[in-house]
Amino acid sequence: MVLSYKHLDEMKPWSDKLHLLECLSVTPETADVMTFLFRSEEPNWFRYMPGQFVTLELPVGNEVLLRTYTLSSSPSRPFALSVTVKAQANSIGTRWMFDNLKPGMKLRALGPFGDFSYVKHPGDKYLFISAGSGITPMMSMVRDMSDRAPQSDIAFLNCSRSPSDIVFRHELEYLARFMPKLSLGFIVENCGRTDLWSGLKGMVDKAKIALLAPDFMDRTVFCCGPEPFMTAVRSLLEASGFDMSRYHQESFAPAAPPPLAEIIAGADGEVLATVTFTLAGKEAFCQPGQTILTTARAAGVRIGAACESGICGTCRVLKLSGQVDMAHNGGILDEEIEEGYILACCSRPLGDVKVEV
Repeated sequence: MVLSYKHLDEMKPWSDKLHLLECLSVTPETADVMTFLFRSEEPNWFRYMPGQFVTLELPVGNEVLLRTYTLSSSPSRPFALSVTVKAQANSIGTRWMFDNLKPGMKLRALGPFGDFSYVKHPGDKYLFISAGSGITPMMSMVRDMSDRAPQSDIAFLNCSRSPSDIVFRHELEYLARFMPKLSLGFIVENCGRTDLWSGLKGMVDKAKIALLAPDFMDRTVFCCGPEPFMTAVRSLLEASGFDMSRYHQESFAPAAPPPLAEIIAGADGEVLATVTFTLAGKEAFCQPGQTILTTARAAGVRIGAACESGICGTCRVLKLSGQVDMAHNGGILDEEIEEGYILACCSRPLGDVKVEV
């Protein structure tokens, strides 16, 4: 590959509406974690906030599989971006990436999206708590701070199954040499006979948090990991009297169901609206409380969706006419809304609606 050198001000930001991502490299991090590095197929640079995520379109079998991954790279280095992913036992999309995604291959991506970032929730000092691959948004933020503000005060606590499962351990220890206020704490559940480990063992609790960050009550907390892990962290902070307005967690929880009153209002069969899918050439009735995504599925119209909670932005479609009630969770930008885009998973028609699908 011939590298074409351009200064940043000679390039345009990457747009998920126009350009594909090309895989540059694949790096094993642990036995079941890999980092995939991408560039734009065109000479573009990447504009995003540290901690945001993208949705990748993966060609698994005969279908396009949509999977959402947090960016582990830093926007302070804008010429490439990376996702660091963990293959679970029942993984489909991630396993496809492990087995098939090689340098030179191209994928479509949607995003970036999300507001799980110190940019959106700034603080004087931070406590990052993560488990497993939940370390990725924290790594993005630490990498960004190391370039922009190396004097940032960060207590970084990561929980893993074993010492060999700690993702980014060596890089974090390297960054700590140049970030004097970055303190690291690793907790492992188990140690094998051959593991050289003198750190903390067991599960996260208040005592271990206080050991790393005695002043944790005064910090802004970011937490990411499996849902049970985040629930446990949230509960122990609440029990400690922590100001939960300074607690932020990354979550892809399912969207809340419509209010019961809306469901009852539609129980008699009254039709609220007609949704027209112009590209598919179909019209469908939408009952009170139903979303455009639900209506599309009932009509056999495919709209890509991943989180289905208004976070990831995968189901973004162009609304041509009509009004909707859209209660999203950060998966769409204000300028996109002004252009007429909506998120199908959390938009409920307020009358007849036409969408470009």
